[in-house]
Amino acid sequence: MDPLLLARWQFAITTVYHFLFVPLTISLAFTVAGFQTAWYRTGKEQYLRLTKFFGTLFLINFAVGVVTGIVQEFQFGMNWSDYSRFVGDIFGAPLAIEGLLAFFLESTFLGLWIFGWGRLPKGVHLATIWIAAIGTVLSAYFILAANSWMQYPVGYTVNEAAGRAELTDIVAVLTSPMALVTFVHTIPAAFMTGGAFVTGIASWRLLRHPDTDRPAFRTAAKVGAWMVVVSGLLVAITGDIQARVMTDAQPMKMASAEALWETSQPASFSIFTIGSLDGSEEIFSIRIPYLLSFMATGDPNGKVEGINDIQARYEEKFGPGDWTPNIPVAYWSFRLMIGAGILAAAAAAWFLWLMRRDRLPTRFMVATAILLPFLPLAANSIGWIFTEMGRQPWIVWGLMTTPNGVSPSNPWYAVALTLVTFTLVYGGLALVELSLLLRQIRLGLPTVGPESAPTGEGEPALALGY
Repeated sequence: MDPLLLARWQFAITTVYHFLFVPLTISLAFTVAGFQTAWYRTGKEQYLRLTKFFGTLFLINFAVGVVTGIVQEFQFGMNWSDYSRFVGDIFGAPLAIEGLLAFFLESTFLGLWIFGWGRLPKGVHLATIWIAAIGTVLSAYFILAANSWMQYPVGYTVNEAAGRAELTDIVAVLTSPMALVTFVHTIPAAFMTGGAFVTGIASWRLLRHPDTDRPAFRTAAKVGAWMVVVSGLLVAITGDIQARVMTDAQPMKMASAEALWETSQPASFSIFTIGSLDGSEEIFSIRIPYLLSFMATGDPNGKVEGINDIQARYEEKFGPGDWTPNIPVAYWSFRLMIGAGILAAAAAAWFLWLMRRDRLPTRFMVATAILLPFLPLAANSIGWIFTEMGRQPWIVWGLMTTPNGVSPSNPWYAVALTLVTFTLVYGGLALVELSLLLRQIRLGLPTVGPESAPTGEGEPALALGY
């Protein structure tokens, strides 16, 4: 067995699994802060109960997400030691800032929020959840900056004597066009996920318990749906900008996303294509004229470079070899990402239309709402698959190929053992989180006492600091 292939599978599984929690953590933090702000300003009990209900779900997700994120970072030293040695001076800087600044900010104020009910003044307590929410966004920014450097290396010099890249400009790393556009695209995508999550849960409660806390859950369902619709529009706008930055930095990725073998001007975008197994020959295709040119260049008649021309140019620059990613994976992941996002926004808009005039959701609407969170979750995960697979064969674009980054001394059986172990452990964690989430959702909105200590329908709520 190939240790490189196993190491790539392990990193892919742990990364995709971890990123299931990240968008929910970011969006639920702000959702809970929003509900608590509404309670602070209006004094209405339903907003306090929604705060505590979704706050408990947020804490469950946060706890499991932290565990999976720590394991992910350990892999840089275990399976990718040559990569870590070569770029550690640069890649480690934003990760260190994230850990020392953003994560500690996030966890410290989240602790104050958990234990501050009935102890801190209402305004101070409200500030703690907002600061914790801001901490989640800061964490995301520094991590995305590190990943963006792999996509678009800046602010460095290669020390030939030491055989490693060295940081020369941290500001350039943190403010590169790739980092900025990735951040403004990822955050709205996270809010799509959280909004769909809130809508699905609230709709289920409205169907199963229509006479219990109906106004509160109806409000939550509509808030979540609006989050999906508005965030979906922002994702579309920022994704359009990101496509042009990607074309400038990684033209091979854009060409692979369309399976565009020959340079075209103008270039159309295929919604669906049937072709040969290697993707080099098209048999049938449904196309939108000019769209790829607009996505890549901002000009409907713009020139989009094809795979063959880019491959020839890269052979002159980097030497002989296959410098193309897996074309079918790049092609279909790009479309599945876009399609899942569009479906999520359309479903949320349809849900809002049917919920007008104080209507209750039907069984079909609830079934749609329950499935709704899986669409932005899928779009997020598939989008990262496209981002990482579309960069291949580079682990750091233009500097280091993926085979050169793997740990040279790891035997295949060691990587295989940890791959199987992590997969089984993560599967167990998924069952634990799912059971905890379902238990809290079934309990419904907590009652609130003088010290804001919640209980849910006669049973103690999950003991997460309340």
